[in-house]
Amino acid sequence: MYNVTKLQETLGYKFKDPALLKLALTHRSYSRQNNERMEFVGDGILDFAIAMSLYTRYPDFAEGNLSKIRAALVNQDTLVEIATKIELGQFLLLGDGEERSGGRKRPSILADSLEALFAAIAFDSTSSQAAVVIEKLYSEYLDNAEHLISKDFKSILQEHLQRRKISLPIYELRGTDGPDHSNVFHVECVISDLGIKVPAQGRNKKEASQIAAEKALAQIHSSKIGLDIGMK
Repeated sequence: MYNVTKLQETLGYKFKDPALLKLALTHRSYSRQNNERMEFVGDGILDFAIAMSLYTRYPDFAEGNLSKIRAALVNQDTLVEIATKIELGQFLLLGDGEERSGGRKRPSILADSLEALFAAIAFDSTSSQAAVVIEKLYSEYLDNAEHLISKDFKSILQEHLQRRKISLPIYELRGTDGPDHSNVFHVECVISDLGIKVPAQGRNKKEASQIAAEKALAQIHSSKIGLDIGMK
């Protein structure tokens, strides 16, 4: 592991307890004492920090749009982009096998380690301080969040579930009604691992599926279900 002073300077945060930072950077391939439990906590801290920031920055955005943007910001792709920018990979403690197989650039390892880092900051100080660091790292994304509204809900829901290793949704057509020139399609979004069955309707199956995915995503976020299923 390289000198972590550079990492702390990039974060704008200096650890009072270096052991917490070391644990956040320790992959399970390196030690039984690793960052997996921290990653679980960091995931929740990230969700909360981004939600609070979006609520403050975009007072005119409806709940559905806020949920959509948050889901896009906390997904693995964005986490990996940020982890790569701060060169997080070079600081990780990896086992020999993971080192040889390119673990320092593996998306799942980078994303999980960044979330663990957020938790480590919270444990070392407060969750509010962790939120300050998150806002700093996410500033560019938060300032330009409007364009994320155009992203489709089905993709966001899929990314959200994949990141937590939850079974992907199934969109079942439950029937159609109305006149031929104005059919209404009834679709149900089913996420078996979470026990979710969300009905929706639209002018075609694609539209109905998008609406069902949006409603399922809102249900997940409002109830916080699924946040503990991703624990390893």
